[in-house]
Amino acid sequence: MAAIAKGAMRAGHLRANGIRIHYLDYAGDGQHKSPILIVPGITSPAVTWAFAAEKLAGSHRVVVVDLRGRGLSESRPGLGYGLDDYVADISDVIIALELRKPILLGHALGGRIGIRLAGSWPNVLSKLILVDPPLAGPGRRPYEGALDYYLNLIEQASRGATLADFRKLYPKWSDEQIALRLQWLPSCSIEAVTASHHNFHSEDIFGDIPHIMCETLLLRAAKAKVVTAEDEAEILALNPRLRAASVDAGHMVPWENLPDFLAAVRAFIEHDHAIPGIARIQS
Repeated sequence: MAAIAKGAMRAGHLRANGIRIHYLDYAGDGQHKSPILIVPGITSPAVTWAFAAEKLAGSHRVVVVDLRGRGLSESRPGLGYGLDDYVADISDVIIALELRKPILLGHALGGRIGIRLAGSWPNVLSKLILVDPPLAGPGRRPYEGALDYYLNLIEQASRGATLADFRKLYPKWSDEQIALRLQWLPSCSIEAVTASHHNFHSEDIFGDIPHIMCETLLLRAAKAKVVTAEDEAEILALNPRLRAASVDAGHMVPWENLPDFLAAVRAFIEHDHAIPGIARIQS
């Protein structure tokens, strides 16, 4: 476990919503501040977020979870992978780890989970950060990332793809980040990824947005088409508590531009509305 949780004060499992959930827990220096709970994307186990969590833990306690069906969390046939399943897991994690009024930072699928949680339980979070969440849903355009892309990555990693093979896909990533991707992609359940991708298109999150009561930052990847400028405007119109920022990066934002990602996140957390030269925040 120590090798997996490099730099973490604690790593462990807990029972949440009736299943086993694995997490990494970084103590940080700001124990009086709201803890940060990172909810990763569709094929990103908790350990692949360690490089960003360690940076944020300089000022906050940071917890990163393995979503059900990924990493070291429970994975078995028949588990549900709807938004409400994930939200029930995360709600129980918040309670079990005594994360009082956490800041939820959700990337991609994690952002959709954050939207549903904040919309359903308005008093749980202090702040919400949505990093390039897929905005597909009934009557909306399909998600930019095709299911076959994710399944092919898992298959390649499972068959022993090399660092050089994946370097072509991730030219801006460090060797360590690519190595972790190769190591942990096979832990992502095909059933979990397939069901979650399907649910991107069948589950509506726009109905949840008006019910979000906490301050929320929509952090858009400027080099991706997951969240467009038009999407951003629509979301901001749905809820006046939301602000938006863009970072010069593709969908895997912190992997492609960690300094600007951290600057945008810290500025929002610390109530600094101006991020000159990095991102644009709208009130």
